[in-house]
Amino acid sequence: VQLVESGGDSVQTGGSLRFSCAVSGAAVNLLRMAWFRLGPGNSRQGVTYIDKGINGAYPTSARGRFVISQDQGKNILYLQMNDLKPEDTASYYCAARWSASWCGGRSAADFDYWGQGTQVSVSS
Repeated sequence: VQLVESGGDSVQTGGSLRFSCAVSGAAVNLLRMAWFRLGPGNSRQGVTYIDKGINGAYPTSARGRFVISQDQGKNILYLQMNDLKPEDTASYYCAARWSASWCGGRSAADFDYWGQGTQVSVSS
């Protein structure tokens, strides 16, 4: 499974941006997928996830502003980011694991496949 993110840019506070994650080697509907971002100390902080068409958000400041979705026809995962704030500035990564083998974990360690990352810089 290979993941390739795109869409990184610089935006102003309050702006919007959409990241894409192109998936090859597996159909997105067979994967549990998520977006993570690098937090303090280079830790990977979960932002939002999707599995079998059901999405959810990790308890972060992005909750309610960032939305995950997927296009099964194009085999692409998206992250729509709205009302961006300077604290959203980070590198963002899409991650995946086979949905059938998921045992309930939601940390970065529970995902097997990662993209190379894409960045957003939010200026005030």
